[in-house]
Amino acid sequence: MPTLHAVLLRRARTVYVDHEPATGSAPSEPRVAAGLAALEAELMDRGHALTGPLRAALGAAGAGALADSGRSLLRAVDAQLGADRTHMPLFQGFPHSVPDDTFALYVDRVFALLLQEPEQPCVLCAEVGSVRPVSPCAHLVCGRCWDGADYTGCPLCHRRIDRTDPFLRPAGDGPAAPAAARGPLRLLVLGTSRTADAAAELAGLLARRTPLSPQDREDVRVLVAHAAPGGLGWLPDDVPVRETKALVLGTLLREGGPVTASAVRHRLPATLTTATDVLRLLYAHSGGEGDLLELPRLRSVPRALRRELLAVLDAFDVSSLVEDLLRHPRAAKRAAEVLHPFEGHARHPRAALAFAALRGTDVSECGAGSLGEALLRTAAEHPHAVVVRKGTSAVRIVARTWGARVEEALRTGDLGAATALLRQRPGELVRRLDHLLRRYGSEALPPELAEALERGLPEVGPGPLLSALGELRGRHLRSPRRVFFPRGQVAHAYAVPDERAPLPAPLVARVCALLEAEVLRRLGGASGYELAVLDPALARLAVPFAERTAAASLVSVPRGSELPLPEGWLLRLFLHWVEPEGTRVDLDLSVAFFDDDWNRVGHCDYTTLRHSGDAAVHSGDLTSAPAPLGATEYVDLDLAALMAGGARFAVPVVFSFDNIPFEELPDAFAGFMALPDSGARDSAYHPGAVRQRFDLSGQSRICVPMVIDLADCRALWTDVHLPSDTGLHSVGRHGGGLGRLGRELWDCFTGGSRLTLWDVACWHAAARAGESAVLRPDGLWFYRRREGEDTAAFAARLRGLLEPDRREEAEDTAAAAARAAEGRHVFLALVDGDVCPREATGAVYRLFPGAVDACTGTARVTAGGLLADLA
Repeated sequence: MPTLHAVLLRRARTVYVDHEPATGSAPSEPRVAAGLAALEAELMDRGHALTGPLRAALGAAGAGALADSGRSLLRAVDAQLGADRTHMPLFQGFPHSVPDDTFALYVDRVFALLLQEPEQPCVLCAEVGSVRPVSPCAHLVCGRCWDGADYTGCPLCHRRIDRTDPFLRPAGDGPAAPAAARGPLRLLVLGTSRTADAAAELAGLLARRTPLSPQDREDVRVLVAHAAPGGLGWLPDDVPVRETKALVLGTLLREGGPVTASAVRHRLPATLTTATDVLRLLYAHSGGEGDLLELPRLRSVPRALRRELLAVLDAFDVSSLVEDLLRHPRAAKRAAEVLHPFEGHARHPRAALAFAALRGTDVSECGAGSLGEALLRTAAEHPHAVVVRKGTSAVRIVARTWGARVEEALRTGDLGAATALLRQRPGELVRRLDHLLRRYGSEALPPELAEALERGLPEVGPGPLLSALGELRGRHLRSPRRVFFPRGQVAHAYAVPDERAPLPAPLVARVCALLEAEVLRRLGGASGYELAVLDPALARLAVPFAERTAAASLVSVPRGSELPLPEGWLLRLFLHWVEPEGTRVDLDLSVAFFDDDWNRVGHCDYTTLRHSGDAAVHSGDLTSAPAPLGATEYVDLDLAALMAGGARFAVPVVFSFDNIPFEELPDAFAGFMALPDSGARDSAYHPGAVRQRFDLSGQSRICVPMVIDLADCRALWTDVHLPSDTGLHSVGRHGGGLGRLGRELWDCFTGGSRLTLWDVACWHAAARAGESAVLRPDGLWFYRRREGEDTAAFAARLRGLLEPDRREEAEDTAAAAARAAEGRHVFLALVDGDVCPREATGAVYRLFPGAVDACTGTARVTAGGLLADLA
């Protein structure tokens, strides 16, 4: 589990100076000034910089304290960037020493492996006395044929060699290290209170309207322990995402101590509002996740807590209680084993009835005059929820669910009954809206459905509301394929032919107008801003969805977003992993290349170390990664050279050759960095050039992190995994399947119908800001609502970048925006955080860090946080 220091450094770029100011010490004192200069130089190499207050605090602590704090800070930054690991690819002279002929190298390896005998001349060069076994694989290697100054693994099997093996010779002086391209500069700010900062970060996570990613859930566990150790005053009455609520309550019950646990138990009746909430709490209390996908062994529940949870269940409406338990039957049946609902059936009769319906209990065997008769009496009191079915050998209580009634109405074509039932649950109405519109088959919105939407939309959660809007916006167009992302521990994508007929354009426009009007109505009730500063590049960032499966990453990018790549630079993909003790693990980093029509034009992997000359170069295949050094693989991509060679798209893939899941590895991550496309290059890991780094985790063996558009220098962030039964161990044999996946994901995310953060930012601005300033290449465009223009029309004009109300020309657009926002209450929505208004207050969303991080008066929000005001 990460430390609080690491969490706050990653999330808020906050650094704490715990040393008291040293007497007579100041940043200008020679030893301190030299130390600060050295620390700042090291941080700049890592893409970080100190803000003024933090620099002054470090300098005032004295030379000794500065050295301690500096070393600690550099270690923490290195851990986030992956620079604290040892990165040694197979060929230490990569990319210069990578052989041009991969097949000839393979033939030499196989020839030596099969024919070489101990104490015999080398079968390749016939040299006598140059052959000896290397450790630990014991393969016979000729020191003349294979350069021990270049290889870090056995030349024959590519397994890591012991660092003390005489075959390995220190590499000579290679080419000078390049001046790597730095990514966005990350500003480090001075923290004043760990407790207050932890509470602020935790409050933002608890207010999210979308499920948290694995990294965010891990952060919640850390922050809960430090946010407010004295009580539960920090815990809001309502945590909108039920999985997050279960995580917090379960962690407090398990680790909070007797006083905290008692306070949590006191709040359970008001906090747990569904039976699924109770199940989530039980599994979170046992160390599991609230999504109920992976079920750990349940811990025993104290008798008092067991009775309280049964009382909570017994207070629910029986229909909802029964249906909730049936929604997660395996989890509920295991929960019954620790709750013992039949023992207290007299005290909690409805809870006992629900578990009897869940388990299919034969009540005729429960004994006359006791449990069986009590269950039958309770069942008779709730005929709308259950029925009693008497068979020849058993009497069982069977559920009558709301969902079954909806399906029956749809099956029989009773659309009025189906709509009436769905009105009872507006969230389900919105989820099934496309199906209903197709079944009605009308050019106009049916009156009963229009009334159901108008009445129900205010009760729909932000997730279903935005999902429906995004799905319906393009339903008047024909789409060849549909892509699904089913729930799971990691994200999988499945595509099927889209056999649905397009919906009439007027109908789509009418329904989308209703949904968008509801979004604007909700935002209009939130607090206002004087000015909104908007970046149209947000149109390349998708509204976050399926965050529960998002990989822990350096830059938190919503799946389906497009990342700009630096033009005129090389892209270096990297992979690093460490295998568990006693288990050999071979991960492989590969890239497949496709033309404009997604026909495969080549690949670069362990079978083809060079593609199209130097356009793509692989660092060599390491087949083991023993601790503590592990193993590293690189692939350098020259985007312009790849384009000249006929490629348009590149699809990187990481797979486990040994079929070992990523989650079993002590350490595994990948990412990419930017390097100069000219001059010397070496095999070093350049932390300051890292643009993205993400963890490899979960029950997965094949990861496709992104699709690269070589022509437009952009990467589509996909973060998806392939099923392990695909048998993918070489992109050379499975390039066609990767091409189909790449095409389907590309068409799905770039088709123009999905909602983007530009849409959301414009809705915020139109509903909440008095004026909006849009960043343009030649300056700023300003927008205000005109007389007679309603919010929806204004939002459409702003989103479409139609004629502004006034223009302000400027060479430095970011500086002009900062001046416009100076001293005002603002809403900033940016891709690059380079707009830093002085003395401004308000909220900031930015994808990449920048100068805005030093604005102390503004609060930073995440992409998921932008949806919080849609409650």
